Amino acid sequence: MSESAKNMVMHMQLDILEGSHTLMGSDAPEEMGYILNKGNNVYIMLLPDTREHTEQLFNALREGATIEQELQDMFWGDYYGSLTDKYGVLWMFNCEKKA
Repeated sequence: MSESAKNMVMHMQLDILEGSHTLMGSDAPEEMGYILNKGNNVYIMLLPDTREHTEQLFNALREGATIEQELQDMFWGDYYGSLTDKYGVLWMFNCEKKA
């Protein structure tokens, strides 16, 4: 990772409306493969309560999608995956539950 990327934001989270809504953000460095274009700068993030529901939602959008990250256990401890659906909408799925 370059020195400039080390000074970028990997993840930020701002809980609003007493925790019922969350805004998340990060930098998108070109050296990590991101090409920022108007329209690809926003993800819809779903936070299902169970892994099963996470898989149902992910699989419902999978047909014709480009899978960025298959659902899997991540280093921060959650079950996560991301994709771009067949319409070009960017999605992230994050489940905090272990089972």
